[in-house]
Amino acid sequence: MRNLFGIRSLLFSLLLLAMSTAAFGQIGISITIAPPVLPVYEQPICPNDGYLWTPGYWGYGDDGYFWVSGDWIQPPEIGFLWTPGYWGWGGNAYAFHEGYWGQTVGFYGGISYGFGYTGNGYEGGRWNNGHFDYNTSVNRVNTTIIHNTYNTTVVNSTSHVSFNGGTGGVEARATAQQESAAQARHIAPVAAQTAHVEEARSNPELRASANNGHPSAAVVAKSEAETSKSEAKPEAEAKPEAKPEAKPEAASEGSATPAKEPEKEGSAASDVKPEEKPAAVATHPAPSAHASDLVAHKTTAPNTGNVKTDQKYQKQQDTLAAKQTQDHQKLAQQQEKEHQQLTKTNASEAQKQQVEQRHQQQTQQLEQKHAAQTQKVQTSQQPAKAAPSKPAESHPEAEKPH
Repeated sequence: MRNLFGIRSLLFSLLLLAMSTAAFGQIGISITIAPPVLPVYEQPICPNDGYLWTPGYWGYGDDGYFWVSGDWIQPPEIGFLWTPGYWGWGGNAYAFHEGYWGQTVGFYGGISYGFGYTGNGYEGGRWNNGHFDYNTSVNRVNTTIIHNTYNTTVVNSTSHVSFNGGTGGVEARATAQQESAAQARHIAPVAAQTAHVEEARSNPELRASANNGHPSAAVVAKSEAETSKSEAKPEAEAKPEAKPEAKPEAASEGSATPAKEPEKEGSAASDVKPEEKPAAVATHPAPSAHASDLVAHKTTAPNTGNVKTDQKYQKQQDTLAAKQTQDHQKLAQQQEKEHQQLTKTNASEAQKQQVEQRHQQQTQQLEQKHAAQTQKVQTSQQPAKAAPSKPAESHPEAEKPH
């Protein structure tokens, strides 16, 4: 009987172990091919007070690596923070170390995931008497709705590497404090997170084999509010006049580059679906920090009613767009050389920050120049309008979208 009882206890223990492994998702997965670099993406605006940002990462399934989007998630307990998962080289294969919730941020491979996750700890916010305070220098927060905010500049690595150890990986080791965090009480990813993993796994667009390790911006980041809108309060959608002080961190390959200067109140956050923020600010993108982040300028098809004139105008626009793309590439190459020089000379954090601020200024000045060029061409192509028979209706400046 004792032997039978011992066998049953052993089987029960093995069952619990299997259930625990399944709950943590990818523990135990090991492969010999390193994950792709972290992609560039803009953080969606925070859907409501109490949500914490969990950065995107590369998962692995039957079809190879797939991108798991970053999400705004409600922590399982007040006071808990998120320790992101990471890929690490174990000597003969890459293994994924699952993320977890706990009172202290532990070791996540030294990976610079951005938006406050610099590779060591978390600088995107902090708990304060049961409420979470957001650092708006690295988080997109509508301060007309969420008032518990502060602004502290965060300088991050420009590395886009998504794994620790091995050839080309981040060389970082856990500190004694981080090891203690891993041993302390913590909670596995919540249901919303595991659901997002399964959703990403089934989306062909997110597979590295389909996107060559560069998923499109339309699917690279999302908010828990997209799939759990009933959990979020409706203020973020219900106030077109709201002026979000939305400050996205300048993301490079999905990791962080140094934080931008805070946007002026009333400026808009980019890459957020219209239903996630006031309609009046849905079309204004946040300024890019590097020329490599810029996208090619789109042309507007002329419609004068004259085919030959339209073809002439379209050629003018195409020529300008090609020239502007060359400007992007030239500045991007210059900035990349400066990044490489910083690495070679082992520049200080202060020097890196100065360079990043200069890069942001250069990029914004170039975009302002291009905007003026485009406006000039489009204005010259507008047909002359007859004077109206009565004064046109005007609207106060304050009513125009900002």
